[in-house]
Amino acid sequence: MTVTIRHAKPSDYGRVIGRINVWWGGREMAPMLPKLFFIHFEGTSFVAEGEDGELLGFVCGFLSQTADDEAYIHFVGVTPDQRGEGLGRALYERFFDEVRAHGRTVVRCVTSPVNQNSVAFHEALGFEMDRVVEDYDGPGEDRVLLVKRLS
Repeated sequence: MTVTIRHAKPSDYGRVIGRINVWWGGREMAPMLPKLFFIHFEGTSFVAEGEDGELLGFVCGFLSQTADDEAYIHFVGVTPDQRGEGLGRALYERFFDEVRAHGRTVVRCVTSPVNQNSVAFHEALGFEMDRVVEDYDGPGEDRVLLVKRLS
């Protein structure tokens, strides 16, 4: 199957948000991805489509406004039937290439400590666990902070 990865557009938001909760097995994830990523961060957010235009995955990230050598990945998703096929890695690599072109050498992201699949995925991509922070996103919302240094 041929997959095309391109910059996200505001018109992609409805397609993505309509699948998030399904792709996460019914978990209420949609509120974590506001439309602003598809409006203000088009340059560093991407969608993956099949030959027929079917949405297969996405990654939303941005260039840090605080640290001029850093970028941040906020959200990534791959349709369940494409997981394990390298699409998540391809989306991350596309993001890495884009942020490198902007002089960024560090990429950060966070995940939940209970999401061991996410931790393992990020480690396989070369991310290192920076630390685990209790209550990072509010009471009871601990997060694993991950960092990758780009070469």
